[in-house]
Amino acid sequence: MNVFHSHHILRLRPAGIAGLLMLTACASVPPAPTANLQAAQQAIATAERADAGRYASAELGEARFELTAANTAVSQQHMISAERLANESRVEAELSSAKTAYVKAKAVNDEMTNSTGTLIQEMQRSSGDKP
Repeated sequence: MNVFHSHHILRLRPAGIAGLLMLTACASVPPAPTANLQAAQQAIATAERADAGRYASAELGEARFELTAANTAVSQQHMISAERLANESRVEAELSSAKTAYVKAKAVNDEMTNSTGTLIQEMQRSSGDKP
């Protein structure tokens, strides 16, 4: 009877260890990076409202791609990768917003510079001064 008991315990041990490992694996998966994903979505929406699709389409496209990859990583329980991708998506979206703001500001500055030059030329013609 003692031999049967030992044999029975030995047979249950691998199953118990496997179950314990499965529970440990489930417990070690970090939570979804919900705040990071939301921040990336918000940054993309902000960039879209700023017309980044026109002025920084490559960066905005990369932000969208990385957000999609982050969501895929979440569905595959790869939370660390998902968090990294969500952060990269947010940064790319912010870059696209910054680039868009720069391009727009430069266009305004160039227009003001051209207008000022034209105004100076007109003033010089009116006064008879030579440049």
